[in-house]
Amino acid sequence: MDLMDSVHSEDGQAEDGPSSDERQPLPVGATALEQAILAKLDDDKAQDIVLIDLRGKSPMTDAMIVASGRSHRHVGAVADHLLRLFKEQGLGKVKVEGLPHCDWVLLDAGDVIVHLFRPEVRTFYNIEKIWAVDSAHRGGPARD
Repeated sequence: MDLMDSVHSEDGQAEDGPSSDERQPLPVGATALEQAILAKLDDDKAQDIVLIDLRGKSPMTDAMIVASGRSHRHVGAVADHLLRLFKEQGLGKVKVEGLPHCDWVLLDAGDVIVHLFRPEVRTFYNIEKIWAVDSAHRGGPARD
């Protein structure tokens, strides 16, 4: 699996925009948990979903998923839905940071870390560059 799989973005398109058949495919998760997270993010209309495979590259986690929400409320709702998903998956207490403000919410489920951002905050922090990953919302290849 590549360091970065396909990117999914809706780019704020109206309801009459492209159907789900015309959208870019979601990244492919290697584990059932990753696949469940990616499916939940897609169901919740998260934008610019990126899966970064960190197996063998970082001792802290196997994968990092980065996605954007359209607003504070959207980021908070997506985070809440993911917390419910983690509980259903038997993960119980997942570490969460940033939930009160919902600019950047981090959910640490051990094997997978999920970062949810508002688009402006994601652009500002540019965490994908730390792992040398390009994202469609930045518009070009990563530079060294």
